[in-house]
Amino acid sequence: MKQLQKGFTLIELMIVVAIIGILAATALPAYQDYTKRAKVTEVMVIASKDKVSVSEYFMSTGSYPTSAQAGINPDAGQSPYLSADTTYVTSPSVATITYTLDIDQKPATTDDNGTVVFQADGNSSGVTWSCGGSLTDVAGTLDPKYLPANCR
Repeated sequence: MKQLQKGFTLIELMIVVAIIGILAATALPAYQDYTKRAKVTEVMVIASKDKVSVSEYFMSTGSYPTSAQAGINPDAGQSPYLSADTTYVTSPSVATITYTLDIDQKPATTDDNGTVVFQADGNSSGVTWSCGGSLTDVAGTLDPKYLPANCR
């Protein structure tokens, strides 16, 4: 009389463990990038508020606001992912807002830190914002893989 097999053999268990290891090795880096992009998105929400404020002032007056008139909150404490105060600089033709990020919240030696630069180009029909500084030669230093699609 034959005995029925009960349980799994060692080789079957090793194959399952190997498959789980391969899946984890590919999924973990993708998940980490996803969480870093979500953190950058939080700063992008702050940036959208600031861009709207500058754009409204420009459309009302025809010139870029000073730092005080812009209504931009420069305090790095508005997000845990900002490592320095927001800077806002204007010239007669361009306004620039720079955000310094620390998305991994580790020492500044990691590659996940950097800046995101938004530049405004205003005319009578509206204000156009570019991310990363394509209107002038000023560019952000944050790894592009963490930026939203319209900033890459």
